[in-house]
Amino acid sequence: MAAARVVACLLAAVMCLSCGAAAAARSPEARMHRHLKRLNKPAVKSIESPDGDIIDCVHISHQPAFDHPFLKNHTIQMRPSYHPEGLYDESKANVASSGDGERPMVQLWHRNGRCAPGTVPVRRTKKDDLMRASSMRRYGRKHKPTVANPMSVDLAMLNEGGHQHAISYVQGEKYYGAKATINVWEPKIEQPNEFSLSQLWILGGSFGEDLNSIEAGWQVSPDLYGDNNTRLFTYWTSDAYQATGCYNILCSGFVQINNEVAMGASIFPISGYSGSQYDISILIWKDPKEGHWWMQFGKEYVLGYWPSFLFSYLADSASMIEWGGEVVNSQAEGVHTSTQMGSGHFPEEGFGKASYFKNIQVVDSTNNLKAPHGMGTFTEQSNCYDVQNGNNADWGSYFYYGGPGRSANCQ
Repeated sequence: MAAARVVACLLAAVMCLSCGAAAAARSPEARMHRHLKRLNKPAVKSIESPDGDIIDCVHISHQPAFDHPFLKNHTIQMRPSYHPEGLYDESKANVASSGDGERPMVQLWHRNGRCAPGTVPVRRTKKDDLMRASSMRRYGRKHKPTVANPMSVDLAMLNEGGHQHAISYVQGEKYYGAKATINVWEPKIEQPNEFSLSQLWILGGSFGEDLNSIEAGWQVSPDLYGDNNTRLFTYWTSDAYQATGCYNILCSGFVQINNEVAMGASIFPISGYSGSQYDISILIWKDPKEGHWWMQFGKEYVLGYWPSFLFSYLADSASMIEWGGEVVNSQAEGVHTSTQMGSGHFPEEGFGKASYFKNIQVVDSTNNLKAPHGMGTFTEQSNCYDVQNGNNADWGSYFYYGGPGRSANCQ
């Protein structure tokens, strides 16, 4: 009997330990650790940026994209088949180049190092990043549909506090890409859960639950990044921001080929009011041969592609292109946010004071860049943020946009 009691006690102890281990594995701390391990791939080399970011140089075949079940046996396309400015110039890929020429600094982390050819730079996600998110599942994702619908102003959303825009747009044709040069600023953000961004949207489908969107530009988002730095970003969704897609490469999808530019990293330098002006250029286009959507940053950096299978409508073409600014207006204490859009100044102030998009183009069905036809403008509250189109020989199609948010005329 005594022996039986000993065995029973031992079994109970083992079961207790097992229960304890299972409970520990289910704990928030353990789940956070597993999530960080999924996001942060093993690094060949790590670089600490002056702004506190850690940039991990990850082997190109180990990047987050390949967590996607449809990409398990994917052969990386190291260059697009065609470039919209004509047959693709291989020198633009900047993938495996090892020239000794001086390379311009386009992101802050370049001050402290570079990633070698054959690797891609990935901004490391930290525990604090996850803790700021509403949930680990929603980390790196937009919280609600945020695309400007020029056909409808949702006054209920404005009254409850929502997303506000000042954009230019085209629709009515089939579009296979878009390009713009975007003036870069560091707008002030009032609340940590608000953001300010300037981007282009490649859109397909309706503004309902089936919207497809590819987005790229710059943003200031304390909630996502933990600071007020201006950062390069991308976003994609195939179901109106519900379950698919994410910012940058915080989920599987975008396949990066470039070893120079990190998604989500700080852009440097930034424009100053009545001072030096700095721009970034972004081109997104659909490769007519493979069908993937490619992204180019500046004149030199082809960053990678969104595989066509990620999308439904965009597997064919886009039905609408938007360019412009977006902010979150959380209406803290019942008044409009003072979060700035663009430079924080209205369009009529002009160059050096108001932010702009210039050299705006679309890619047509013959894979050529052309000026947009019939470009319209849209803003929910022009007394808070506004937009003004223009056209001239130097800038082609352009617009100034932005504003200060809350003021005597914007409550």
